[in-house]
Amino acid sequence: MMKLIAIINVIAWSGFGAFGYLALSADGFSEPQMVTAALLAAAGLFTGIIAYLRLAQAAELSGYAQKSNQLSAAERNRAQQQGSI
Repeated sequence: MMKLIAIINVIAWSGFGAFGYLALSADGFSEPQMVTAALLAAAGLFTGIIAYLRLAQAAELSGYAQKSNQLSAAERNRAQQQGSI
């Protein structure tokens, strides 16, 4: 499953780069073609971000990546109470 998400991630970022470039540098295209390229670039951006975050989450859960240094809710509340006046 992670390989599929990694492939989707690569394809999404590639689509974002290609269609984003077309949307920004299009001189001879009509307005509907530029809007279509911009929408495809946006879809690639959002899909790439979601796939990347899922891969990062899976890497933390599997132990492949280090866990983030986030405090638990109880530790965070205790630290905020100690720091307040």
